[in-house]
Amino acid sequence: MKEFLKDVAKGAVMGVANIIPGVSGGTMAVSMGIYDKLITSVTHLFQSFKKSVMTLLPIVIGMLVGIVGLSFVIEYLFGSFPFETNLLFIGLIIGGLPMIVKNVKGAKFSISYAIAFLLFFVLVVGMALLGEVDGAAKEVVLNPWNLIILFLIGIIAAATMIIPGVSGSMVLMLLGYYNTIINAITDLVRALKDFDMAGILHQCGILIPFGIGVLLGIFTIAKLIEILFAKAPVLTFWAIIGLIVASPFAIVLMNREIFLHFSFVHVVFGVIALAIGFVIAMFLGKEENSAEDMKSDSTSQEA
Repeated sequence: MKEFLKDVAKGAVMGVANIIPGVSGGTMAVSMGIYDKLITSVTHLFQSFKKSVMTLLPIVIGMLVGIVGLSFVIEYLFGSFPFETNLLFIGLIIGGLPMIVKNVKGAKFSISYAIAFLLFFVLVVGMALLGEVDGAAKEVVLNPWNLIILFLIGIIAAATMIIPGVSGSMVLMLLGYYNTIINAITDLVRALKDFDMAGILHQCGILIPFGIGVLLGIFTIAKLIEILFAKAPVLTFWAIIGLIVASPFAIVLMNREIFLHFSFVHVVFGVIALAIGFVIAMFLGKEENSAEDMKSDSTSQEA
């Protein structure tokens, strides 16, 4: 039960991260030491159904709690304490970085590793620099064309959610569908509370094709990442490190106005929030070992 609740907590952090522009759910998974077993469980879902479901269930429950429930709490924290809350997530990212870095220790230096690191570092920072759009919600009329678009947007969102360092919500914002999806989730909750069947059907019409696209995208990208880990593990880890190292810069760039105006009190509480995030990441990920977990999980599920 203790491990189950711990994985629910990790899933909740991932869920919250996925709805915050500039913060990557994949990065949170790496920071908390569950990224590799998450990828393995998704790609081996049908080959080892029971084991994969038992691994994914608490994480998925936590993600749903984070997205639906904690989104209101996070909305309040970002509204009232934006400087400190952003530093909390930066702490979560930094706290998990040592665990991923140890997977490339001892590997002989190669120019290809430096290129992979720089390429993906620049990708994340570049996306953050472009992320100045306001994310205004697109009006979605439920017709076959828009259903296809929502399905494709779901695939793109899944890819960006599962790749460490890339913020799925930031990509949705750039595409103009961030507020559309967030509003659909909150409006669905309100419609369910009020037993508004018309509202429930309309929001489901938006979220169901988007959700199907997300599921398909997760399976596809997870399989690709598993292949990369098998074929070029060190190169893949360097690319992920580039994505993760860039994440704090992306958060600052996406919230540059907040970080340009702060007081001494903000700095004090911001440092405390940073330390709390660091400790949480270290605690949630301390019992996991990303490289060994992936190899052992893959071996056991293929056996």
